[in-house]
Amino acid sequence: MTEELGRIRASIDNIDAALVHLLAERFKHTQRVGRLKATHDLPPSDPAREARQIERLRALALEADLDPTFAETFLTFIIDEVIRHHEAARQ
Repeated sequence: MTEELGRIRASIDNIDAALVHLLAERFKHTQRVGRLKATHDLPPSDPAREARQIERLRALALEADLDPTFAETFLTFIIDEVIRHHEAARQ
């Protein structure tokens, strides 16, 4: 059992590392969006896009057998951070 537990935990650790790298890559792109929005005097938030993204992620979560409420909470947290970055880019 200890070996199996170790293998499972190693897989979890690898997935966690991948998630961190994916989030870093995502934020690189959203920071570019924030700079473009600031340059063109666009608002930091785009509620219509955010709503579409949440619905899209909820559907993907259902397909992946993941709790869609959890997926929405996770994405909302990320969106809030992106908006904070976009607001900072305007200063």
